[in-house]
Amino acid sequence: MKVLFVLTSHDKLGDTGKKTGFWVEEFAAPYYTLADEGVKIDLASPKGGQPPIDPKSTEPDAQTPATRRFYEDEDLQHKLSRTKKLSDVRAEDYDAVFYPGGHGPLWDLATDKESIKLIEDFVKLQKPVAAVCHAPAVLTGVKTASGEPLVKGKKVAGFTNSEEDAVQLTDIVPFLVEDKLKELGGNYSKGGDWQPHVVTDGLLITGQNPASSEPAAEELLKILKKQNVSAS
Repeated sequence: MKVLFVLTSHDKLGDTGKKTGFWVEEFAAPYYTLADEGVKIDLASPKGGQPPIDPKSTEPDAQTPATRRFYEDEDLQHKLSRTKKLSDVRAEDYDAVFYPGGHGPLWDLATDKESIKLIEDFVKLQKPVAAVCHAPAVLTGVKTASGEPLVKGKKVAGFTNSEEDAVQLTDIVPFLVEDKLKELGGNYSKGGDWQPHVVTDGLLITGQNPASSEPAAEELLKILKKQNVSAS
């Protein structure tokens, strides 16, 4: 099994002068969940090279066993510094795609034409697409073959308005993930703030927040194993 992880290349938090990027836990927890089961993983980003890390995700209260493992994993850090350019990857070469969150994707991946086409290709090929926290924003520009929003009528989750309010970025972000998914016709659901909440609709897996990243990867793994069994 081979999975593509797509990370943001955007590092500016609006006009605040502060930095953003991807959230370490939302990358590390799913990465190790899959890699420890023998899944091969490639990393890509719009610009290629080192994707920016959200500095908030490196603070002490954001650490988990997976993040601590990541900080000691020189091989993975080296691999992360050399992500492929998004324009150079193809859905045909992978069994699934996973988008970690952080605020960065709201500014670049949500409207990135290469990313939108890539997801549409995964959908056409009937391969799983997973996204957690702010990363369900990457689905908002994706259309089905009939031209409808991909999320229309589908069960979806993503960072909640109340969680965005709690981190005091409601007025900074270009849009609110919860509002946008609902606006596009998604059957949006949520759990308690900061509690794990993952929904699966067919081959689409979405998680609400950082705590949902590992469960989302576990759901993806279940689907991949089922597909592998049926294909053998």
